[in-house]
Amino acid sequence: MDYKAKFATEGTLSPDNLIAGNAHLLVARKVTIITGQNLVRGTVLGKITASGKYNKSLTAAADGSQTPDLILAEDCDATSADKTALAYARGDFADIALTLGTAHTVASITEGLRAKGITIIPVMAG
Repeated sequence: MDYKAKFATEGTLSPDNLIAGNAHLLVARKVTIITGQNLVRGTVLGKITASGKYNKSLTAAADGSQTPDLILAEDCDATSADKTALAYARGDFADIALTLGTAHTVASITEGLRAKGITIIPVMAG
């Protein structure tokens, strides 16, 4: 038997600086992104109370999703159907790499997410 390692290359690494702390502290889980959205990694998500599905958290929402809950771990195109995606439930994240919904600011989401185990780290412009 040949037990030699074989290496392959898939895709290209494009660091986005979303993770701002120790990667071993990250906790992610599968969530359902509701139809009608095309979201990018780093989007702050809110949970719709009635369905348990997630969308981009907007302060004007009145369905529960106005409260930031998770951070999307991967791009997710749910334009035409609900999609399953990974979202971070714990970890340290760079403020400048987050995608915020309308009327949210880093200041408005920081304390609520910290209570859930998500820390937003301010990044100094270099």
